Amino acid sequence: MIRDFISTLLARFQSEDEEGQTLVEYGLLLALIAIIIIVALLFLGPIISQLFQNVGTTLNGV
Repeated sequence: MIRDFISTLLARFQSEDEEGQTLVEYGLLLALIAIIIIVALLFLGPIISQLFQNVGTTLNGV
C-alpha cells in the first residue's frame, strides 16, 4: 500500500508538464530573495536607524 502510494506520487512529479516546475522555481527564487532581504534588514537596520538619528540630531541643532 505504501509502495503504491509512493510510486503514484513519484509518477505525478515525473510528468512532462514543465509549467508547474517553472512556477515552483519562481516561487523558490522569490522565497530566497525575500530571505536575503530580511537578513540584510536585520543586519543593516540598526546602522540605518543610527544614521537617521544622527541626521535628525544634526537638523535639530541647526
